[in-house]
Amino acid sequence: MTVEAVTAAEGIAWARPASVRQRLATDARVFVAVLGMIGAFMVLMQVVPLWAILSRSLQDATGAFVGLANYATYFATPALFQVALNSLTIATVSAGIVVTLAFLYAYALTRTCMPFKGFFRVVSLVPILAPSLLPAIALIYIFGNQGFLRDWLFGASIYGPIGIVIGISFWVFPHALMILTVALASSDARLYEAARVLRAGSVRTFLTVTLPSARYGLVSAFFVSFTLVIADFGVPKVIGGQFNVLAVEIYKQVVGRHDFSMGAVVGTVLLLPAVVAFVIDRFVQRRQVALLSARAVPYVPKPAPVRDALFLLFCTVMAVILLGILGVAAYASFIQFWPYNLSFTLDNYRFDLMDGGGWRSYWNSIQMASWTAVIGTAIVFLGAYAVEKTRRFRAARSSVHFLAMLPMAVPGMVLGLGYVFFFNLPGNPLGFLYHTMAILVLSTIVHYYTVSHLTAVTALKQLDPEFESVSASLKVPAYRTFFRVTLPVCTPAALDVSVYFFVNAMTTVAAVVFLYGPNTTLASVAVLNMDDAGDIAPAAAMAMMIVYTSITVKLLHWLVTRGGLARTQAWRRR
Repeated sequence: MTVEAVTAAEGIAWARPASVRQRLATDARVFVAVLGMIGAFMVLMQVVPLWAILSRSLQDATGAFVGLANYATYFATPALFQVALNSLTIATVSAGIVVTLAFLYAYALTRTCMPFKGFFRVVSLVPILAPSLLPAIALIYIFGNQGFLRDWLFGASIYGPIGIVIGISFWVFPHALMILTVALASSDARLYEAARVLRAGSVRTFLTVTLPSARYGLVSAFFVSFTLVIADFGVPKVIGGQFNVLAVEIYKQVVGRHDFSMGAVVGTVLLLPAVVAFVIDRFVQRRQVALLSARAVPYVPKPAPVRDALFLLFCTVMAVILLGILGVAAYASFIQFWPYNLSFTLDNYRFDLMDGGGWRSYWNSIQMASWTAVIGTAIVFLGAYAVEKTRRFRAARSSVHFLAMLPMAVPGMVLGLGYVFFFNLPGNPLGFLYHTMAILVLSTIVHYYTVSHLTAVTALKQLDPEFESVSASLKVPAYRTFFRVTLPVCTPAALDVSVYFFVNAMTTVAAVVFLYGPNTTLASVAVLNMDDAGDIAPAAAMAMMIVYTSITVKLLHWLVTRGGLARTQAWRRR
């Protein structure tokens, strides 16, 4: 907005103070209404289901209140208590491995001069496009009883903790990498120059400059990885064997034994470490300080042939592993009968002949992901706008922001089980939503709300808050400013959020495994059902259909970003 426009707006505000106050009061009512609707939505779709699962854990099979008796039974049962220890062990070990590998990979991308960085960046994001079931299926073909590399495990079995750690590390790796890449991308070159002047060696410089500057990113990456691992259902369900974990135990208690009370107890136990990890991560991020001051000099890595060659070799090995797991699943989906008949066939893609829901499951996933992308993006941006673009109603804004951050701490299995208890309550007017497409869409939006909310808030923070003040001075309604100024400027972020919702809706399993009905089975659930039925090759085929769809959507997003937004966002360039 030009200086003349601002001056004119100030003149109008001075000439007509009553009308300006009236417009501000109207806008305030709009903001209150939006905050109230978003807050009510999050309470209804998140807090109430969590309360329902907690309440059910305090009841017996008949619904009578028994207090902590179910918890006493759980911790008094050695097998059930061991499940919790198994989950904590797997989460800790996997998070440690993932953070170490992701740190080295991020260091190679940001602190070296190795070639092909763009290629390695793209490859590192491949696991995000696949359901967590896919790496587990691929590992069966690689290291299973009939796997072509089964001897590489020296007699150990892939069905158990080894398989879970390898498979889940593949799936979590890009999440940790994105955090660490950001942590290592910003650094002050003056610190490295000071280390060089003081004749500090490369190892000492790494320990005293590089690691301390990335410590918050390392801690955040560890706890994010820990939360994702302990909450994952797909990998341990497919390849866990007799090694049980909490996410799978919930499924067994509810689906296998129909013991909803004990399932609620296991869900609550699973919720606790996830919440603790989330709280620690939030605390660490609050303590983080700015790494770059106004006088900082951006760090530019200098060529070092030996270092660059070593990191190129490391990234090449990681890329081969990431693409290899995906490639094995793709190859297996076209094989007649592994390993006895390796002839090419398309029979594995005849899903209508398999248990799991057929092609309808795939089209249901497309429909669910599309609705999630559209409705989720609208809800997220309205909520973020109400939180960020008003300086009044601080308590309400803080409450909505807290509710928006809460889904990050709630595992999908726990959220889905909470929906089972809440929407099946006698007399619940919302009970008609159960087993419908609507509940699948709503649960997915809530499950992946946090990252989308943070993305929208970050985009809105880049806009000068005076836009709203000037609009009020010109008697322009807040909704018109939102649609004509805010939303066009934030279009790239809105597209990012919509693609994020779509891809995650295609790949999610845990949040929807309890909620689908006979006519609303999803592709990711079909993969699970086909694997349970022993149709591993068709399961790999359906998992690859999810990957192909996610890749197509990402390519379309890239084309729109490079094409259409190049014109609509031309004002950003000089």
